[in-house]
Amino acid sequence: MILRALFQKETKMAAQPASPPKDHALPVYLVSDAAWEAGLPALDAVGMAYARATGFKPSEGRILQLPHANGGVAAVLFGTGGDADLKGNPLLLGKLATDLPTGQYHLVGALADPTLALTGFYLGRYRFDRFKTMTALPEVELVPPDGADEAKARVVADAVAWGRTLINRPTCDLTTVDLAGEALKLAAEFGAKTEEIIGEDLLARGFPLVHTVGRAGSTPPRLVDIRWGNPAHRTVTLVGKGVVFDTGGLNIKPDASMLLMRKDMGGASVALTAARIVMALNLPVRLRVLLPIVENSIAGNAFRPGDIYRARNGISVEIGNTDAEGRLILADALSYADEEAPSLLLDFSTLTGAARVALGPDLPAFFTNDDSLAGAVESIGMREKDPVCRLPLWKPYLSMLDSKYADINNVGSGGFAGAITAALFLSKFVTKTGSWGHFDLYGWNPSSRPGRPEGGEPQVARLVAALLALKSDEKNH
Repeated sequence: MILRALFQKETKMAAQPASPPKDHALPVYLVSDAAWEAGLPALDAVGMAYARATGFKPSEGRILQLPHANGGVAAVLFGTGGDADLKGNPLLLGKLATDLPTGQYHLVGALADPTLALTGFYLGRYRFDRFKTMTALPEVELVPPDGADEAKARVVADAVAWGRTLINRPTCDLTTVDLAGEALKLAAEFGAKTEEIIGEDLLARGFPLVHTVGRAGSTPPRLVDIRWGNPAHRTVTLVGKGVVFDTGGLNIKPDASMLLMRKDMGGASVALTAARIVMALNLPVRLRVLLPIVENSIAGNAFRPGDIYRARNGISVEIGNTDAEGRLILADALSYADEEAPSLLLDFSTLTGAARVALGPDLPAFFTNDDSLAGAVESIGMREKDPVCRLPLWKPYLSMLDSKYADINNVGSGGFAGAITAALFLSKFVTKTGSWGHFDLYGWNPSSRPGRPEGGEPQVARLVAALLALKSDEKNH
């Protein structure tokens, strides 16, 4: 099975099977509303009669298998609705991976973006079966559509599958030690340089907030630093929130809110997934990945509401709520990244419920003061079907973070604009970098859709990789 090895204990990458030859594959006809009304000249009269007799309508994602005289399948009709070339929903091909019987298939019909459509098919083949015994899945193979970059589609889909599995793994299987280990294995695979700062060494090396949040965890907090690429290329730094589980700390979450807190390391998954794509495609960037990795737990040494700590850059922070821990560990990591003043600094986190209330699970919130970056991110996100929505860094709201006893509070007063005040908090720790962007994402698909199975999802990773490929191309030309 494609990607099967991803889900073994070692969480290794799986090699995609060789693509089947077209002359041995069954045709899958892309059928739009307009094509259906006009008739399908490629089908014989018997096939058309059968399709009409079954009541087939080419609604988006509908599949009809046409019978062969020998009792097998002669061809497949795949409805695309009003989207004839799948420009609006190229990931719809992921439905073929789940709904067709075992076999080899090839598409009949034009695609607006063959590479992205093929990526969608590969993304649809993902299953998280690390712990559950599952029934045998159909082995559906697809001939790469004409014009598709098969190698790129495989790289992207494999990386996303790997990132999904990181998020899906429960904390008993993905402690701070395990998440750091996966990051270090990725770095070793591509010959990157690494450093890991663990436990009390975080204090000695100037990461007090990472240590504070993670010191009550069952495994020590840490910071992983990965560097890859030619130093002559422009530096891009990715920072990912790696909270392997979030109880809320002493401001403990209700039980329902804790059920999905294994995904609170989704930001780290995004950074690593994007990094895997960048390195596998050998993009001309000097890449750095910083992962503050903690468990926000409860013990006698847990940090408390009302405590005051100094961040790496010297800013004193009053703890208004221990459940706003992600921004604390990101503050130290962003300060560290900012000291180098990279050309581009991006951070990723499952940070606020406020962003989900405003935008829902599918649209990560994006913040930046760089209008050029914002335009590129939004347009590429729409093109790659990895969308975001820009929210403002509204400076008047900074006063909501005022503290009577420290330079800043880690939560806003009044309960308003939670995603914006969180982004404004982070902005206090980025002062030298010219271009910075903050992504506040959900990291989870609440239900299954073509190419997006229910469960962990490293949202914006494909977007970021495409953004870096575009920016590299622009610089080279």
